[in-house]
Amino acid sequence: MSVTALAPAPVRSPLPDGLAGSTVVVLGGTSGIGLAAGRLLHGVGARVVLVGRDRNRLDSAVAEVSAGDAAGTVLGATADAADEDAVRAVFDLAGRVDHVLLTAGSLTGGGPLETLTAESVRAAFDGRVWAALAAARVAAERLPAGGSITLTSGLFTIRPIPGVSGAAAAIGGVETLAPALAVELAPRRLRVNAVRYGSFDTPLMRTLGGLPTDEAIAAAGSTTPLGRYGTPEEAAAAAILLMSNTYITGQILTIDGAQSLA
Repeated sequence: MSVTALAPAPVRSPLPDGLAGSTVVVLGGTSGIGLAAGRLLHGVGARVVLVGRDRNRLDSAVAEVSAGDAAGTVLGATADAADEDAVRAVFDLAGRVDHVLLTAGSLTGGGPLETLTAESVRAAFDGRVWAALAAARVAAERLPAGGSITLTSGLFTIRPIPGVSGAAAAIGGVETLAPALAVELAPRRLRVNAVRYGSFDTPLMRTLGGLPTDEAIAAAGSTTPLGRYGTPEEAAAAAILLMSNTYITGQILTIDGAQSLA
């Protein structure tokens, strides 16, 4: 599909309040960082479309973010982020979409090298790399000039530990996509970035890390450079920075409280 360059990328306020009135689709918006992003976006006046696979969790997330707002500024849609047709249906529901945040991702592909299976690694790539490509394909069709796509990755790309090779390969794939897509979609005046996250105090972190209580989280976080794990809101604010600043594209932004330096 040929692309004709548009006028220069539009300029608006690079502060978060510049997102007021825009519509943001959050793929993986029912928990953790995605849910926190929904709350922050709603707080600055954006229209938010939360997307998740579990209907009950989705309904709960929409109720939390909307907080009684009956203006229809928070919508919910059930979809698997790796299903391109389902993502396209989300965009149909939303109507105009200006920004996309993808926080969803498969948890497969972990384990020692000798126990990895082709199925688990393919699932990891489908859940992360293909999900990112599917979101970008739909966004490229629908987003107006000045729109953005924000992907997410993690520290395994630069600080791997034993037993994460399959998962790290999938996460690293996302980081290669951000600059590649930024170049490809620049003639459409769309921006693409990724946030590389460290450990944050999310429900997923508590489950996978075996840290079910506030005391356990505090004890584990005390060993990090800042003496605690970050909050979901601190993580989400980085994604909102990338959405709101109209001159950031093709970048991998690390938000980890210096965990990668310890």
